[in-house]
Amino acid sequence: MKALPVLKRAQPISIACSRRHLSSRESAKAAVSPDPESLLSFHWDTVPPTSKQRRHAEQFFLRQAPKILYSSSTFLNVPKGKVPEVAFLGRSNVGKSSLLNRLMGKNICHTSRNPGRTKTMNFFAVGGEDEEGSPGRLTVLDMPGYGHKSRTEWGEEIMKYLVGRRQLSRAFVLIDTMHGLKRSDEALLQALRENAISHQVVLSKVDRLLFPNNRKASKQLLGRHAGTLQERAGSIGSHLDALDVDGPKALGEILACSTTASLERGHFLGINNLRWSILAATGLHEVRRQPPAVTSTLESLGPKPATGEVSF
Repeated sequence: MKALPVLKRAQPISIACSRRHLSSRESAKAAVSPDPESLLSFHWDTVPPTSKQRRHAEQFFLRQAPKILYSSSTFLNVPKGKVPEVAFLGRSNVGKSSLLNRLMGKNICHTSRNPGRTKTMNFFAVGGEDEEGSPGRLTVLDMPGYGHKSRTEWGEEIMKYLVGRRQLSRAFVLIDTMHGLKRSDEALLQALRENAISHQVVLSKVDRLLFPNNRKASKQLLGRHAGTLQERAGSIGSHLDALDVDGPKALGEILACSTTASLERGHFLGINNLRWSILAATGLHEVRRQPPAVTSTLESLGPKPATGEVSF
């Protein structure tokens, strides 16, 4: 089992031009899309969520406040879980804790401008209690960062969790939109493939690319820089495909998010796309519906319709 490397200074990876790109007609159509969120997600193996699905995902995460379950510095001391889990990983100072706060709708993860603030594996319950009384229907895990100011033992415990945790549905690897893939990112992605761990890439701090020089977020700027974001996501996707490692590849879906930019008050760019992806990874995207109401005495005497589960 490989431990994640500790690098004092991560080096950029040279990435060739991607063959994953939209046609010029599709790009022009995307640039004038009435749905800005569609410009922040790139799908090769999956289907983009609809606006209805994104609303459902938002409601799932915000219907009840998240709860801190426990923290642990070692995998051995992590309690067994009953609900699906997703883990978030990334280089130190990639914006992971800030993104998780937006994702869960509460400032529950500690954030800092200094890298290496997260030193333990932190588990959070979201979605409200389930039928069996678990504090959340989903567990979100904030991992210690790797790279600058990381520690070798953190990488070892992270890999123990990723390989040995049966409840893990998917690992989400955060990549800084402006900096791209670094050697430490590549080492993690290779380890995930070698160990057949389901994973996908999320681009953080996308506002720095779309709205440079701290300019206010707008649909016009989003459309203007959407092509650059598309090229960057496609290049990363091509690089992931080209990794010379045996094992299942990263999911052909790259999402871009911002924790500071929004076009609509309270709706930060790309967060609902990420929420939907989490629900899809864990099987929680299905919606329970109540049976139709009884409208007559005769109907009430007959068998009642069973409650079903309908997927969007």
